[in-house]
Amino acid sequence: METYKGKAVLVVNTASKCGLTPQFTGLEELNRKYKDKGLVILGFPCNQFGNQEPGDENSISEGCVINYGVTFQMFSKVDVNGDNAHPIFKYLKEELHGLLGSKIKWNFTKFLIGTDGKPVKRFSPVTKPEKIESYIMKILN
Repeated sequence: METYKGKAVLVVNTASKCGLTPQFTGLEELNRKYKDKGLVILGFPCNQFGNQEPGDENSISEGCVINYGVTFQMFSKVDVNGDNAHPIFKYLKEELHGLLGSKIKWNFTKFLIGTDGKPVKRFSPVTKPEKIESYIMKILN
């Protein structure tokens, strides 16, 4: 995360076969609007919820670009819950509990991290990206 020091970061666990997958469009809109102002969006594909991210890294990446025009950084597939959860999700879940405590409930859970590197807010999977914009603006101003 040292790479993103001084930036506002939005971390999202994603899935390409989920009913919430159209959120990629809103996330990309936020990316285009705020990337030059200090926002970084990091997408982490995850297959832990209903087998909704079955593809490999290449097919996931291609699908995000072709179907949604995604230009923000997408990482390799990770676990977000359990013993093998990616360290960023272990940390974020400890810092910002959700409806199920420290567990992530579903795809497209979003975590906003301030420019000081501290987690600011956790957003539920159903929170549309445009509803996060006011929080991003506060952090960047």
